[in-house]
Amino acid sequence: MPRRTGLIDTAVDELRQRITTQEWPVGARIPPEPALADLLGVGRNTVREAVQSLVHAGLLERRQGSGTYVLSRSELAVTMGRQIADARQRDVVEVRRALEVEAARLAARRRTPLDSSALLERRDERSAAYQAGDLDAMVATDLALHRAIVRAGANPVLTELYENLLAAIGENIRFNFVTDTHGHDSHDALIEAIVAGDHAQAAAETNRYLSALLGETR
Repeated sequence: MPRRTGLIDTAVDELRQRITTQEWPVGARIPPEPALADLLGVGRNTVREAVQSLVHAGLLERRQGSGTYVLSRSELAVTMGRQIADARQRDVVEVRRALEVEAARLAARRRTPLDSSALLERRDERSAAYQAGDLDAMVATDLALHRAIVRAGANPVLTELYENLLAAIGENIRFNFVTDTHGHDSHDALIEAIVAGDHAQAAAETNRYLSALLGETR
């Protein structure tokens, strides 16, 4: 029995690694049971229990007649998602401000030429989506821009924390687009400050627009 448990734990760890490294990205269907057994070098019963363990953890989802799909790449994201599922939008904006102001400051200090190019591309994509009036694209491109800012800050702890809040942040962005007026150029000054290396202005711009969402003037 201990050996059996050890095999399952090892299989769970190997499957989890493929998910967390995004070898199997979110939304992807993982290989069927026989292929997983060959891949891991274990029996199908062991595979079945390992997969079920990750289903319980919220990383995988079984779909009847279709297969098993990656639902999340992090148990932390699943746990946090459950905890904040009913959070007020105001609460989410306050957390965003705490994270994104520092992310903008760090991005302005640490951005590389490649980061700057990526930020300008994400800015233009966001503007195009806004001008086209495509809400789903507006949300996706706005979120992509903020993720690019966080990544440019080159702080792995901040990046991981932000990535684990993406579901809540995405919903908040959608809520804000529906309820508030956003211009297609509303983040231009922020991106210009980051590209120019002006960390104080980058932080101030981030604080300005998030405080405005909270009805604050500072």
